[in-house]
Amino acid sequence: MPYELKEIAAISGMPGLYRLLKAAHHGVLVESLDARATRSMAPARNKVSLLAEISIYTTDYDVNVPLTDVFEQIHARYGTDLPVNNKSSQDELTEFMGQAVPDYDRDRVYFSDIKKLASWYGVVSQHLPYQPAAEAAAEPAEGEPLSTGGVIDAPEPAATAGAPANPEATTADAAK
Repeated sequence: MPYELKEIAAISGMPGLYRLLKAAHHGVLVESLDARATRSMAPARNKVSLLAEISIYTTDYDVNVPLTDVFEQIHARYGTDLPVNNKSSQDELTEFMGQAVPDYDRDRVYFSDIKKLASWYGVVSQHLPYQPAAEAAAEPAEGEPLSTGGVIDAPEPAATAGAPANPEATTADAAK
């Protein structure tokens, strides 16, 4: 994934995007993605929407395009400099969206959603490094196991001489 959006969120009632730092008892400690990078507490009553979980509706009713894929398509086409921003005209923004996601659903994706997309991409491209998909997949994250083949079960410990392998079997045998 080109931009790491797992810990980036939009929070209702708070303008801009935020990096989630730590869960707290009364909310979430966040850091703003702007030049000041101020830290604040997002109250638990506010809705926190992770960008990694947001997707764009397409004309195929069962298929949605994840925001990470949309950002990757935008980066491939425009780089970090978008020809539009959230203050552009409706025609410019709908043309931009049509180029980024050609089959987006024009009935379910509102103009305000396209404005948010342009704004969010601008913020993310300024504050997060872009990693090509091949590099991101090749480098394991810190603390991540080198193999993703699954967990290997440890062999069962060898039974001591003369003792049954199942401890419950001894209690059942003793009860007889």
